[in-house]
Amino acid sequence: MKVRARPRTGFIVAAAAALVTVMTPALAGADGGDTLVTNGSPSGTFSQNKQNEPSVAIDAHAPSVVAAGANEEIDDESCAAGDPTTCPFTPGVGSSGVYFSGNGGSSFTQPTYTGWTARDCLGPAPCTPHVGAIGTLPGYYEAGLSSGGDPAVTFGPRRGADGKFAWSNGSRLYYANLTANLSTERSDAAFRGYEAMAVSRTDDKGAHWSAPTVVSPQSQTTFSDKEQIWADNAASSKFFGNVYVCWADFRSNSQGQALPTPLKVARSSDGGDSWTVKQVSPATDNGINSQPDGCTVRTDSTGNVLVFGIASRGGQTFQTMYRSADGGAHWTGPTLIAPVTEPGVIDPVIGRPVMDGLAGPRIDLAAGPSVDIANGAPSGSDATNLIVMTWADGRDGLNNEKLMMTTSRDGGDTWSTPSAVTIRAGDRPVYTAPALSPNGKDAYLVYNAYTTPFRHDTTTPRSMLGVVLHADVTGGTPGTFSELHRGVPGDPRGTAQNDLQAGFIGDYVYAAATRDGVVGVWNDARNATDCLAIDRYRASLEAGSPTARPKPATDCPATFGNSDIYGGRFTDPTP
Repeated sequence: MKVRARPRTGFIVAAAAALVTVMTPALAGADGGDTLVTNGSPSGTFSQNKQNEPSVAIDAHAPSVVAAGANEEIDDESCAAGDPTTCPFTPGVGSSGVYFSGNGGSSFTQPTYTGWTARDCLGPAPCTPHVGAIGTLPGYYEAGLSSGGDPAVTFGPRRGADGKFAWSNGSRLYYANLTANLSTERSDAAFRGYEAMAVSRTDDKGAHWSAPTVVSPQSQTTFSDKEQIWADNAASSKFFGNVYVCWADFRSNSQGQALPTPLKVARSSDGGDSWTVKQVSPATDNGINSQPDGCTVRTDSTGNVLVFGIASRGGQTFQTMYRSADGGAHWTGPTLIAPVTEPGVIDPVIGRPVMDGLAGPRIDLAAGPSVDIANGAPSGSDATNLIVMTWADGRDGLNNEKLMMTTSRDGGDTWSTPSAVTIRAGDRPVYTAPALSPNGKDAYLVYNAYTTPFRHDTTTPRSMLGVVLHADVTGGTPGTFSELHRGVPGDPRGTAQNDLQAGFIGDYVYAAATRDGVVGVWNDARNATDCLAIDRYRASLEAGSPTARPKPATDCPATFGNSDIYGGRFTDPTP
């Protein structure tokens, strides 16, 4: 199926106002220290202070330029608006935050655009959203859409007047995200189904954006989920400039069901103007075999496209891979790479795995495998095409989680025996992200970790932080990893789902590397404050005897719920 993009537009203004204002960046630490990426958001006022699920991309042609994405609730209403015990996502308000760095990731700024907003709905009056300042992607309100979760960013080259891609033409940032209809009225829907996947583009560091393009084919029951995006950024590739998006296509999201779930991949060979969609995996889901409900996509220096997911075969869960040698036109697979055991235990209230304790943030290993390829970008000339994959694994039981790694030196035909990366004693990895220098000489790992054992109550303090590791690569194999950076711990009990039933940190951390270092981003709770009233409420839910829901604006500290994205630029310690 092919879809055509909307015409390119300047970004939105409510009146004849200035185009873009950029907020003052947070004070950045020196290279090697971390910085607040989501620095435009308030520290108080839940849920406006809630950010999670980061992604990051480095412009291979101009490595000082870095972009990050995150789930961003700065534009949602305060819990104090209307019913003070509820903290809803305001209907129609977007949540795809974007941030830029011009110094290689040492500090970031958050642009302000114009769109559908509720950020001034601070109560007690019920919220009436309107056109105004937003800190999320522009263009959605005008298209009858609302930007959503699973933010993903990538840089690729631009096409010239001759129709060919070249870095000399400049760079284009692509931003993919889940997308909902602005209106809940079916007659006013911009697309069919419950959730779609869209892509936005900018050529000038966010000053102007294209109108979002809905890429996923939709039916009345379709829920598109957990997408990732990648641009073929190595000039040596046969398909240089192609852009690929993968996602899980939940086809029957009705009456509480969401199966079957084939894996889809869309490709664009014209800079995102049009897209062709292919089904990569079967649609069958049953008690024995299942398909990936998340994915990661990458390219090597010759243009091979690899899509990774976590699926089950014969009742066993595996890291899997699909491959295309013709620019995404045809696919083979799956290759079963390594067995996986999801960590954590099922929380009885939210029905999802948790690792830190009762009513903790849910985790989702299947959100997308963590993979990188040393493809030699931007030229591809010094590529080794080493592939590295990492994940958090629970094979040794609760409180003994491992950060597992496997590598391939032959394009994914064979893989090393998975092994546990040595990390600091007491670290319990939650989400991981590897990054390889384009020339394959250095390997980096970013991970979130709990540093306290599983808590069987909601009152005992907990600890979570972000960590950055480095290893030299010798003979195509990463050596022993050492810590480049260890973040400031925070208590994840101070994070929250919007329904307040549990904590929340989302599904991802992310990393991208150059020949000189790495930029990593992670979920962070250092500025979140635990709320005793919420602890007691969550405990009552766990006990099956719910008490009255608290009022966060008056029953909790001001910085309750203040989850952030932290990150930074960290140089190669062994150049």
